[in-house]
Parts: sequence; structure tokens; C-alpha cells
Amino acid sequence: MPDSGGRRLLVASRNPKKLNELRRVLAESGVVGIELVGLDEVAPFDETPETGATFEANAVVKARDGAAATGLACVADDSGLEVDALNSMPGVLSARWSGTHGDDDANTTLLLAQLADVPDIRRGARFVSACALVTPDGDKIVVRGEWTGTITREPRGDGGFGYDPIFVPTGGNRTSAELTPAEKDAESHRGRALRQLVPSLAALV
Repeated sequence: MPDSGGRRLLVASRNPKKLNELRRVLAESGVVGIELVGLDEVAPFDETPETGATFEANAVVKARDGAAATGLACVADDSGLEVDALNSMPGVLSARWSGTHGDDDANTTLLLAQLADVPDIRRGARFVSACALVTPDGDKIVVRGEWTGTITREPRGDGGFGYDPIFVPTGGNRTSAELTPAEKDAESHRGRALRQLVPSLAALV
């Protein structure tokens, strides 16, 4: 049976780091009274494959699935890395670039191999996050955040996840994986997108 809603907010992810990131954004924005729950905390439901051509399309599908199945307002994000020298790939294929979904080490190793002969001046890239909020009655809002930088030649740092160890934000000299959670939240693609959702999330309370 769908949940009655209230102040619970479904985050369409099984990644605890994504839930914690949204918790920090809400706390820093002064939003209280929202209980975040992940996919592992609700009854299983059929999830539409992420086959959209854009981050926005995938985020909306995930948020709609979650809201329809649980009766909760649902936030979903689809994010990835666009590399200039690879014609903005891996893009929406970022999580499965090596062929296995979610294998961060394999994805990173493949990407670095593909850029092995690319000079430093042409190693520009950006992280992109599209976040969608869909309510049980079908209202939706979609926002986008971008974080520009360059790709290193080897991984550095043990924080974050995904391609964080090989991404140095513009103007910095540390990889995303070497930043503190607070530093990353302040600048990251997902943090920028989530902050745009804060007014809509606050209205749910």
C-alpha cells in the first residue's frame, strides 16, 4: 500500500552518501521536519531502466516511479561526468562506463586509459547533476547543477565516490575526493542542484 506521505521524503537512491549529502544541505538551509528515507527503507517496487538520453529525463523517471509506488514526495538525481576530449562522454553512461554498473574503480581506470595521450590543457570536464522532485499528485520540478574542472592522470584521495578521485575542480589543486564533505557540498554539482530544490522541499513541511 502507498504510504500516507506526511513529512517523509523518499530519496530514490541506495547510496547512503547521497542521502547524507541532502541531509547536510537541508540542515545548512535551516529546513527541519523532513525525514529522508532511501530505497532500502521502503517496500521494493518496479524501477524503470535508466535509458533516458539526458540526466533530466532519467531523474524524472526515477522520481515519478518512487512517488507513484510509495505515495511519498520523491527526490531523484541522475548525475555523471562529461569529459571534453570524449565529446562529453561518459555522460549518462557514467555509472556503467566500464560495462558493470557502479564499479567505480573499473570506470575510473577505463576513463584514465582513454585519456592517456590527452595533454593536460585538453583534460577539461564537468560533473553534472539533474535533480527532480515529484509529488504524489504529479507536480514536478527539475533543476540542474554543474561543477567544472579537469581530469588528473591518477586517482588521489579516498573521500566521495565515483569519479571524485580524478576530478580537480576549477581553481583548486585537490581532487573532489580530497575535499571535506562541507567543502564538497558548497561547490559540487549535486549540492548546487539540491540547493535549488530547498524552497520546494521546505514547502512540503
